Amino acid sequence: PRYIDSQEPEDIQDIAGHLQGGVPAADVDALQKYWDVCPNLKADLFALSGATSATQTKREGYFNLKVDKAQLKQTIYSHPEFAAFIAGMNSHFETWKMKSAASLKRLEVGSHPKDVISALAEDLLKHYTDKPLIDRYDIYQHLMDYWRQTMQDDCYLIAADGWKAETTRIVETDKKGKEKDKGWTCDLIPKPLIVARYYAKEQGEVDALTAELEGVTARLAELEEEHGGEEGAFYELDKVNKANVSARLKELTNPQLPMNGGQSSVGSEELAILKEWLKLSNEEAEFKKKLKDAEADLDAKAYAHYPKLPEAEIKSLVVDDKWLTTLDAAIHGEMDRISQNLTQRVKELSERYETPLPQMTDCVNELEEKVNHHLERMGFAWK
Repeated sequence: PRYIDSQEPEDIQDIAGHLQGGVPAADVDALQKYWDVCPNLKADLFALSGATSATQTKREGYFNLKVDKAQLKQTIYSHPEFAAFIAGMNSHFETWKMKSAASLKRLEVGSHPKDVISALAEDLLKHYTDKPLIDRYDIYQHLMDYWRQTMQDDCYLIAADGWKAETTRIVETDKKGKEKDKGWTCDLIPKPLIVARYYAKEQGEVDALTAELEGVTARLAELEEEHGGEEGAFYELDKVNKANVSARLKELTNPQLPMNGGQSSVGSEELAILKEWLKLSNEEAEFKKKLKDAEADLDAKAYAHYPKLPEAEIKSLVVDDKWLTTLDAAIHGEMDRISQNLTQRVKELSERYETPLPQMTDCVNELEEKVNHHLERMGFAWK
């Protein structure tokens, strides 16, 4: 703290901008690092502020936003120069990714993880030196965070046992000392990686069943909420479940039940609602069974696949699908953050100066007149 100034520069408020409107040129120029990468983006976002008098055509030193604020994010994201920058940075990472993948796949028993991360981190820092808009240490931090969370343990496993993807059963002991099998796991290659590469079709079927189940469950909840009031079909039930709904349905369909006049229409409406609930409940139970069977089948296929994995595929799953894919997502997030920072700053400046003092005063006067008019109609008035 004594030698490094970590304070953010003060965000100066421009009095003339507040009085007469317009984003100060100093604030727009402060975003020069973006304009250096996207030279035409500034002109596509800003225009010189309009005249302040009949004889003045432009108001020097102030800008107005040319695009609608709601379209600001899309305008920046889709701008050809910004899109080209993002594509270039993605390609830049791909170059490092391919080089690093080849190096990481050469790890073997006896490798030293500390040397691995040291070389990898230094190479990443060098690769992103002097790149615009992006701080190479932000990229470096993503690597180091992932190293501490996951990659470090994986490298130690490989250094000790080699490229082996062995599953282990998850056994828990309850309070009575009885062991229960809670499934299985694999530290080096988690189940989702196997599923994504080899059983995408089966996972798609599971996802489809999950969506259908959620849809039926949502319709059940809507039905219960809509008809759960005092005059609703479920009001008389202690609890809305299959047993109580079936019992109430049986009661309504009893031929000895007196149903005439207004009672008949109410009873028939309640009957239809209860039948609809039972129908949806049966569908829900059916989807739950199908989903459970599909998940069990997928789990068994994935579990049986591990012993079949050759070393080359294990390396590809770990290095390409696990490590570098995670880092790739983090780098893409950094690109999104860059564009989001620009969007937020431009929006902030636009909103700060979009309502000059005269316009604000007119608005206040107009609202005051409306309030006074309403008060007069209510019998209140004062000078």
